[in-house]
Amino acid sequence: MKRRWSQSRAIAELLAAFGRLPPAYQAALLLLLVAVGLIYWLVQRHSEQPPASVVPEADAPLPQGDILFCHWNFENLFDDVNDQRRPPDAEYDRWFAQHADIRQLKYSRIAEALLRLGGGRGPDIIAGNEVESRRAAELLRDELNRRRSADTLPYEHLAMIELRDAGRHIAPCVISRLPLRQARLLGHRQRILEVLVSVQGKDLVLINSHWTSQLSDKGNDPGRGRAGYATVIAERFRHWYQQQPAVDLLVCGDFNTTPDDPLLHDRLGLTGNREQLTQAPPRLFGLLNGKSPELYGTIYYTGQLPDGRHFSGPLIYDQIAVSPGLLDDQAWTCLPDTLQVPTHGLIRSGSRGRRPWRFGSPGDDAFGRGYSDHFPVTVVLRLLP
Repeated sequence: MKRRWSQSRAIAELLAAFGRLPPAYQAALLLLLVAVGLIYWLVQRHSEQPPASVVPEADAPLPQGDILFCHWNFENLFDDVNDQRRPPDAEYDRWFAQHADIRQLKYSRIAEALLRLGGGRGPDIIAGNEVESRRAAELLRDELNRRRSADTLPYEHLAMIELRDAGRHIAPCVISRLPLRQARLLGHRQRILEVLVSVQGKDLVLINSHWTSQLSDKGNDPGRGRAGYATVIAERFRHWYQQQPAVDLLVCGDFNTTPDDPLLHDRLGLTGNREQLTQAPPRLFGLLNGKSPELYGTIYYTGQLPDGRHFSGPLIYDQIAVSPGLLDDQAWTCLPDTLQVPTHGLIRSGSRGRRPWRFGSPGDDAFGRGYSDHFPVTVVLRLLP
């Protein structure tokens, strides 16, 4: 009690002394305090943002012959051309085109994070989202090739089809060391890219998608919003399954909803129970079904959930699902136990919780620029004789 009284008395005496100073001295002292505070803030901010050339420690190396697959929502990856996009893309379109330093930082960040996966080898197949154009995908591919180690294969293959009338001017892409063919968009005005990954005459059907945001999707119309995405992908999976029940097919994307959403079970056909995979109708195995958001969350959400509850914490929006054929011991196979949501280096120093260190928008850099507002999701694939 005595200590608190002494502190209060000291503060009162300081304020009284400040009041006795001439006005000019008071103004100078206030300016000095403001300057010291600003310098402290700048030092703290700089310490939280490592130079673009600093690469965090790489993951453990993969066994020889394994294929690392990665899905990642890159968060507004725009190219170096001002295409006069409409809002909300307009600010990113201008920003990346007019500021080469910002653009280079973004591409450096994404490439560095990708190349430290797989023991510094980087993913062999990268399924990306929120990509403005084929030009943007090419810039990222070139940055990856520029930074990759000399003992790794280059990224020679790219699949990207621009989607001009789906609200925002962003679309999925695939960048790969392995050959790609027959890229096509599915659905109508939907961000769903299908491409075949072909090695030694064996095809992996890859469907990469970016579903409608919950902010703009309020209904359950099977032809619109997230329900529309689930419908189109489920029908495409059944199409392939009817032709070949053992088809190797992988679905990934930012679903903008969690694995326990009834929409994914009822309409997409997602399940975490292997015994249900070959029952009628056939289902997809969700690699993140039953996973804890505290350990596998891919975004950090603060706001109101669809049921009206306020929520703040990690959620699993970025998902991977595979066909029954991708779980057998023929041709392509998936190793579900290798699933990871890497966070090393992707969380800002001093940040609380499982919160991705986002790159942000032109006016949003109070904590420095990180990588993306999503974490990547990886899993190991294997090509059997």
